[in-house]
Amino acid sequence: MKTTDVEIFLGLDVEKTEHWACALAADGTKIWNKTLPNDEAKLTSIYQELATRGAVLVVVDQPATIGALAVAVAQDIGISVAYLPGLTMRRIADMYPGTAKTDEKDAFIIADAARNMPHTLRGITVSDENEATLGMLTGFDLDLARQITQTSNRIRGLFTQIHPALERVIGPWLEHDPVLEVLASWPTPAALKKAGQARVDAKLKKHGARRHTAWTAILFEALATQHVLVAGTDAAGLVIPHLARQLIALHAQRADVAGHLENLVEAHPLFPVLTSMPGVAVRTSTIVIAEISGKGFTSAAALASYAGLAPITRQSGTSIKSERVSRAGNKRLKRALFLSAFASIRFDPVSRAYYARKRAQGKRHNQALIALAHRRLVVLFVMLRDGTFYDVPVPANA
Repeated sequence: MKTTDVEIFLGLDVEKTEHWACALAADGTKIWNKTLPNDEAKLTSIYQELATRGAVLVVVDQPATIGALAVAVAQDIGISVAYLPGLTMRRIADMYPGTAKTDEKDAFIIADAARNMPHTLRGITVSDENEATLGMLTGFDLDLARQITQTSNRIRGLFTQIHPALERVIGPWLEHDPVLEVLASWPTPAALKKAGQARVDAKLKKHGARRHTAWTAILFEALATQHVLVAGTDAAGLVIPHLARQLIALHAQRADVAGHLENLVEAHPLFPVLTSMPGVAVRTSTIVIAEISGKGFTSAAALASYAGLAPITRQSGTSIKSERVSRAGNKRLKRALFLSAFASIRFDPVSRAYYARKRAQGKRHNQALIALAHRRLVVLFVMLRDGTFYDVPVPANA
């Protein structure tokens, strides 16, 4: 960010109920150093008071969640806002004397870093309402996905304990609600045998399972492989119905969120640009739009660093020289780009050729995929910057 015209640097160490605010003049003089309630009226009053003394730049360490109101109020009254990433802030803090960590000290460091090291700041623009909605819904969708995985693993763990053969059959089917309806009605091997093959088949058919006859046959073949009753089976019979109903509800919630996401992202002007790249569909597009909206990236390298896809070089003389994958960056964006790269190698010849070349160079599977994700992100940056669609490269001998 350019801060040549800024006269007052207001650093906010944001908290849930009140922030610590430290305002520094361009020469480093403290002109404000107090707590600031996380309240619109109080924030507006202080911002306007400081604005009477000169151009103000508000710098926060968390632009979302607990810092969202402070950012929104500043943008509403026309004050520039910047974001100092937490990891960068902690590294800068090591340059200051003392080991104590207090809100007052952190707010001062944020303001002083903005004054002396503007290159560490990231600009924050006014977010579009749809982009803000996408960010919230994608976060909720990720929470639902984690809960689904946790609940599914719990069901599989119980069946592994009481009937391993049945778990090997049912485990891969837990994403299907008809199977969960069967488990909710007859949760134990004994209950399934008592219900009989006809009733289980009718239950699967009623709830829309297309292969209900085949699934029923496979299920009862697995049931017939074990006759011993394992300790804890009755207790599992009490738990499994609750877990099955919970998983059905989670599937319904995620489907509802996916419908809203699809409607929102398809109306976004960047959606056609993003989906023109092989391996990028609705879910990946929503995460990309939600995670990069309101953030200005001057180069593809800056975006790759933000996504955690830029390699880190380590070198010391001639004894140490290596490159490794960064463990920093935006985890949600990195995961979405990684999965998108993995999907692209199945049907995109360009991605598949690049992946094969990296594998031939001795890189492991994950390393090759991360290199491919980084390459695709560079292309994606140019597409977003210029508003152009993905153009499949034509071989030189074509």
